[in-house]
Amino acid sequence: MDENRIKRNVLLGERMIKNLETRNMEGYYADSKEEALQIALRLIPEGSSIAWGGSMSIAEIGLKDAVCQGNYKVYNRDAAKDKEEKRKIELATYDSDFFLTSANAITESGVLVNIDGNANRVSAIAYGPRNVIMIIGMNKVTKDLENAWSRARNEAAPINAQRFGLDTPCCKTGSCFDCKNPDTICCQFLVTRYSKHPNRIKVILVNEDLGF
Repeated sequence: MDENRIKRNVLLGERMIKNLETRNMEGYYADSKEEALQIALRLIPEGSSIAWGGSMSIAEIGLKDAVCQGNYKVYNRDAAKDKEEKRKIELATYDSDFFLTSANAITESGVLVNIDGNANRVSAIAYGPRNVIMIIGMNKVTKDLENAWSRARNEAAPINAQRFGLDTPCCKTGSCFDCKNPDTICCQFLVTRYSKHPNRIKVILVNEDLGF
């Protein structure tokens, strides 16, 4: 990464951490995936119960592998043998100590935007797990909420729909058509502007491109 972009991201990250604090959230900045992983693991005491929603970012920094191999109680929905077992794991998620996820976009002022299909991810961000750790690449930072919505709907959602092999207009065109297609993954929209419970949400900004 160009050194001037690195410098810009560091300065922006410092400002965003302060903005997150005004929203009752914790903010951290990592220069690399490896540093992000170490920060996340420092935040999670051994023996904690851990779950996650759909997120490429937590996998890309190695966090899912690390907790599965560590001394934690892991609710691993990816290991479910059928839909019913997966549902039971997702319901248990709401009483977990830590929920691992990312965001589809985050504004410079610290507002988080997420879109979901089944709602298990956005609902756990909003309520349930005692702590939420978000791994967010600086590629997901937008100037304001309008641009955050645009990024979530016209970049993140189409790429995720393509990744799942769905039959939606955005898969064919690359941008949102506000469809009501049965395959749509844009069912629930969550804007998190403030954490009612202090420091429940912990955002780790990573100076790399992560997720979509």
